[in-house]
Amino acid sequence: MTGPMRFFTLLFLAPAALSAQVPQPGLAPAAPLGIPAVRSSVTPNGIQLRVVEQHELPLVQVTLTVTGGSRLDDRTPGVATFMAGMLDEGAGTRDALALQSELAYLGANLSTTADWDRFTVGLKVPLRALPAALALMSDVVLRPTFQAEEVRRQRDLRLTGLLQARDQPNTLAGLAFNQVVYPASHPYARSALGDSVTVAAYDSALVRRFYEGAMRPDRASLFVVGDITEAQVRTLVEQHFGAWRATGAAIPLPAPPAAITPTATTRVWLVDKPEAAQSVIMIGWPGVERTSPDYAALQVMNTLLGGSFTSRLNMNLRETKGYSYGAGSGFSYRVVPGPFIASSSVRTNVTDSSLVEIFKELRGVRDVAVPEDELNRAKAYVELGIPGTLESTSQVAGQMALLATFGLTLDELPRLAARVRAVTAADVQRVAREYLTPDRAHVVVVGDLAKVKTPIEQLGLGTATTLEVSKIAR
Repeated sequence: MTGPMRFFTLLFLAPAALSAQVPQPGLAPAAPLGIPAVRSSVTPNGIQLRVVEQHELPLVQVTLTVTGGSRLDDRTPGVATFMAGMLDEGAGTRDALALQSELAYLGANLSTTADWDRFTVGLKVPLRALPAALALMSDVVLRPTFQAEEVRRQRDLRLTGLLQARDQPNTLAGLAFNQVVYPASHPYARSALGDSVTVAAYDSALVRRFYEGAMRPDRASLFVVGDITEAQVRTLVEQHFGAWRATGAAIPLPAPPAAITPTATTRVWLVDKPEAAQSVIMIGWPGVERTSPDYAALQVMNTLLGGSFTSRLNMNLRETKGYSYGAGSGFSYRVVPGPFIASSSVRTNVTDSSLVEIFKELRGVRDVAVPEDELNRAKAYVELGIPGTLESTSQVAGQMALLATFGLTLDELPRLAARVRAVTAADVQRVAREYLTPDRAHVVVVGDLAKVKTPIEQLGLGTATTLEVSKIAR
């Protein structure tokens, strides 16, 4: 071998040779998780107050939550999310434009949302502008206007969005999945955005009645994090929220519905999207409560199955097969347990092959013990991600609010980290066998049925039923 050729050969071989001889560094043990001190109290009108002092930056995050959310919709699906969205569309003496103009002048960000379990109003503001911004926030929470003209405008926008949803495969798949997994009487069987029939009946009087029955101080919690003391917070809260009183009859918090059991055998549900270049796949079943003693093991198990970029589902469908840009899985944790879903959007011509691979991974984590190196990576992924949820004032307030939904506090986080470290390969296989039911699954596929229906049926996964789009997205 000539000199130059030998040089380049050694150049390219050297890294491989070195990596074979020198042990690769592993992850160092995670540092002990420090939890900020939380000062708790209750205001005279019943608001639960939680304060964390963080004086590094002159910023304050104020997050108000009110228990309820879309669980309160009952016979008017979608009204909770609609009412929450209307809170900042005019409040006190200001219309929506004036309100946003004053918030921008103060350098403040204000948001209003609702999910299945709670209403949330969030405010992030520089310390110097906090009193003025809290005055605006209190108007939004205590004195929304729900002007008839604005309600009509937002109602028409939502109706347009519901109509557009009929052309969105991912939305159709989600709607179909919820309707086949949950009985019609279950709140999760309906969309949190409502349907065209119920939304068309929204008016100012209906929205205000719902607001008065749902937004109540005795169901409220205020989480305040930032460059401020507890004494200062209490003074400001009394000034801006001390006059908050419940008006009208409360909408009762519904009793938890009966537990949903998986289907006896796997069933396949098909939704036609003619000429679609991709098929949307959702596979799942009823999930588990957040307070389950198996939560840590479930988080580790799902991380290696479909909860991270290097998970088995994503590496299989995206990296190895090239069927998809991404695939994943996860449990939805709510007050009433949400579903487990494994999902992906795949090329039409590999829809059946993708189903085979997804079921292979679902069964694989049940049937074969996870290798130690893969287990350790998944555990590190979960544990090392916990501190990242406490990096900013908004994240600390968000974590406190989320944990409070399940009756937990920030003290849960170091306990969770310890439980994650203790998860074994046997634990992962045990929870996979208990909570993953691929032989009793609901399989929803939205795609070009002229091309995918027959190949799917030939897989023999279970009875296949075609669903009409008009009955899924009304």
